[in-house]
Amino acid sequence: MAAIYFHVPFCKQACHYCNFHFSTSLKHKNPILDAMLSELKLRKAELPNNEAIKSIYFGGGTPSLLTPAEVKGLINEAKRNFNVAADAEITLEMNPDDDRPNYLEELKAVGVNRLSIGIQSFHEEELKLMNRAHNAQEAFDVLDRIQGLYDNFSLDLIFGLPNSTSESWQKNVEHALQFNPAHISSYLLTVEPKTVLNHQIDNKQIEVLGDEEVLTQFNFLVDRLLAEGYDHYELSSFGKPGFRSVNNTAYWSEKPYLGIGPSAHSFKGETRSWNISNNAQYLKGISAHKPFIEREKLSVADRYNEYIMIGLRMQNGISLDYIENNFGSDYKALLIKGVQSQIASQLLYWDGNFLKVSRNAMMLVDGLASDLFKLNA
Repeated sequence: MAAIYFHVPFCKQACHYCNFHFSTSLKHKNPILDAMLSELKLRKAELPNNEAIKSIYFGGGTPSLLTPAEVKGLINEAKRNFNVAADAEITLEMNPDDDRPNYLEELKAVGVNRLSIGIQSFHEEELKLMNRAHNAQEAFDVLDRIQGLYDNFSLDLIFGLPNSTSESWQKNVEHALQFNPAHISSYLLTVEPKTVLNHQIDNKQIEVLGDEEVLTQFNFLVDRLLAEGYDHYELSSFGKPGFRSVNNTAYWSEKPYLGIGPSAHSFKGETRSWNISNNAQYLKGISAHKPFIEREKLSVADRYNEYIMIGLRMQNGISLDYIENNFGSDYKALLIKGVQSQIASQLLYWDGNFLKVSRNAMMLVDGLASDLFKLNA
């Protein structure tokens, strides 16, 4: 299988924690969409014709700023140039404030069969802290509207917010569960460089939440969703049986994917590429047939390190057989030797031939993975 990702680089306003590529001006929206249609044609040879596209994903940015007709145009162009499976999962990320009369119905009519709703929080004060464009009532309203229209929808929540408490976080989780979403993605707030949040923390305007409270919130999330029958299949991802994100699973399983639009990333076997993160230069590159993509060849060590990072985040863990078959016996020996101290500390453990993260170490997974990387290759 393979996947196509559309990066829609527009937002109404900048969230204080976000460092993704986007513009708050819609001035060049139509030219960008035309360029994305052209990019699909230009890059049709990058995914084999016999490789079925099982996921089309509209991310951003804010894809719900697009009209259903614009979404349909991109879907149809993908189908003209690639082997899109009849049962492909087609997801569109949506902000609650972008709902308008008949919008959800029209999205469904043009082929969107899964929505990912950027709720982040149901608390007004937390939404204001993040500088989200929607308010709490709009979050409730859009989820009310989805009922009966979409069986397959996901919602995003952020934990570890400054000034949040165990009680406020528990209310967020309970509010989410009352809408019975097929999937929940929940992320720890991260402080990215050059963001408003980073500036506020540096200037002591906001204080980062303590590690103990962050862990308490995470543990409540996991326990509560497991009790509700969700499958905790990836560190930040919870799906009801049969409702894992096809797009994310393709990414985590090293399946080929093609990223279309400014700053979009692509992957194919031993090659990774990314489009330029500048709307004007992207437009110029498409129209003038000038380079707008950077590429790199992944070494065996690069691919091994990525597998370690992804594998520790996944429910199935890291497979020794996969490492031996794809990277060689030396890498298998490297991992077995390198993991001994983490095993002794009960941060990681062996489940047969699979290396997994202990429950009490899940918040440390990035550091644990980097300790196991192959360096100086």
